[in-house]
Amino acid sequence: MVKFTANEKKDTRSGFGVGLHELGKQNPNVVALCADLLGSLKMDAFKKDFPERFFQVGIAEANMMGLAAGLATGGKIPFTGTFANFSTGRVYDQIRQSIAYSEKNVKICASHAGLTLGEDGATHQILEDIGMMKMLPGMTVVVPADYEQTRVATIALASHVGPAYLRFGRPAWPIFTTGRPFTIGKADRMIEGKDVTLFACGHMVWQAIEAESILADKGISAEVINVHTIKPLDVETILASANKTGCVVTCEEHQINGGLGDSVAQCLSRFHPVPVEMIAVNDSFGESGKPLDLLKKYGLSPENIVKAAEKAISRKK
Repeated sequence: MVKFTANEKKDTRSGFGVGLHELGKQNPNVVALCADLLGSLKMDAFKKDFPERFFQVGIAEANMMGLAAGLATGGKIPFTGTFANFSTGRVYDQIRQSIAYSEKNVKICASHAGLTLGEDGATHQILEDIGMMKMLPGMTVVVPADYEQTRVATIALASHVGPAYLRFGRPAWPIFTTGRPFTIGKADRMIEGKDVTLFACGHMVWQAIEAESILADKGISAEVINVHTIKPLDVETILASANKTGCVVTCEEHQINGGLGDSVAQCLSRFHPVPVEMIAVNDSFGESGKPLDLLKKYGLSPENIVKAAEKAISRKK
């Protein structure tokens, strides 16, 4: 059985910064735009080495999206960078009209998402962005699990044609995907199991891995699947796992409405109904606090996942 350890931690936003810099060296059509958050988005190295391809637009996020759409029209591959709240909620109209509807090849890269943003509080801890983005026709939505997967996802998006949303965060988080395959639209089965499936994305993949260990000590075999691409959803992998285990738990750092859980539940209700439990924020805003304390308070801890898994198993026919 595969066992994952957390010997090293790095923030996922740094994975984005490294991936973007690598892209700068590989592809001269890659350009970067930032809304006055150069250090926070870790775009410093790109700006230093490719200043002619870096655009600092200031606190003008709507303008940044329009500029990115224009650059894409001219054959460039724009990567925009700002906080997730400003990348989606503040500029939804511009994304819908200028990028999604117009089918522009823009990569919307969003840091500081979810409760694990921590001390900045509810105004910045956006928990609705996955739902907002996945509902846009043609929009690809990727939520990587750690530093390394964010790095490779950033690089992969440059070759993916079409608008895309990449969601990542601020806190140092365990690195555990090194050497694992990454393909947009293809979920990664990280741990095999037979009693219950834990589908997770983003920082919650590690929480699910920790929950799997607790469940194993209780004699429960949990399958852990990293659904890093929310859209397009890997329906084949989801159905295969649900058919094997007979019940599932979805785990996400997002509202219970509109995110990964909704996507998985919709898929299963259409093709293979099984008991589904959801670990997510239950229709509330966040608050200021330490990331792990917030995950615990809002019911997103490994222990919460364990309880949900036991409940899902109890609901099997």
